[in-house]
Amino acid sequence: MSSTLSGPALQASRAALSAALADQPPSTATDDSLEPGEIQEVDMQSQAESIRTVFSDPTNFNVKHPLYSPWTLWFDSPATKGRNLPQTPISAFPQTPIPETPGAVAAQGWMEDIKRVISFDSVEEFWGLYNNIIPPSQLPQKANYYLFKEGIIPAWEDEANKNGGKWSIQLPREKNRGNVDKMWLYTMLAAIGETFDPSPVLSDGSGNAPKSLITGVIVSARPQFYRLSIWTRLAPSATEEDGLRERIEGVGRHFKTGVLGFQEGQKLGGALATEVEFLSHKDSERKGKSAKKIIV
Repeated sequence: MSSTLSGPALQASRAALSAALADQPPSTATDDSLEPGEIQEVDMQSQAESIRTVFSDPTNFNVKHPLYSPWTLWFDSPATKGRNLPQTPISAFPQTPIPETPGAVAAQGWMEDIKRVISFDSVEEFWGLYNNIIPPSQLPQKANYYLFKEGIIPAWEDEANKNGGKWSIQLPREKNRGNVDKMWLYTMLAAIGETFDPSPVLSDGSGNAPKSLITGVIVSARPQFYRLSIWTRLAPSATEEDGLRERIEGVGRHFKTGVLGFQEGQKLGGALATEVEFLSHKDSERKGKSAKKIIV
């Protein structure tokens, strides 16, 4: 399989698969010829040769590696309003469900136009999806992809989003047509790999992992620019004292340097462009009035 990844992203994906394979338990099959107390020898070479990952066999792989959380891809475009399916090469996506998230009643009208594409919970299913949808650079104007954790509607009114905000960057369309696909891929990989906010994989001593700040990521195609966004379930306030602002800023710095590839402190603003900036959803609703942005 010829991968579209390059450099660190490909190495990271393969490293994740290798780590998952290392966690596979040995065979528990019994051998009647063994003496009582004798341990059966495991042919590790044979086991390794029988494993087919998505990298070695993209159609007949026999190992799936679960993600920390299941995810759902949503799509909308002026070209698909009133239709039941997104415009992608695949035509067998499931029907759009009726949103059932508590507290999202205000989003129902808008949700009539956004279409659920598919949900997935493994590395292999992600690549199967990614390799069969139109990349952002080829999307029609005013179209959007929303990749959100399963059960979270990509709307401010959702319970998981209503107290949060978003990191975003706006990039001039013509200058970034050749880069936006890679940026979106790396943004999705960072989201499903939980590298924006590593808290979910840290033990707090109680056996319960804290929830990740990240609820979803979005790419939007507009006539003159592309916009990439990362939504968080919380947003810091002026009186924040519990380290939330530091966590939020960490997400933004990783987005700017580790995902988008810019230098820390590099100025990005200009014609049709913005810095990597954070704004709470509540401030966004005020349409800029007394909005307090965080910029990295």
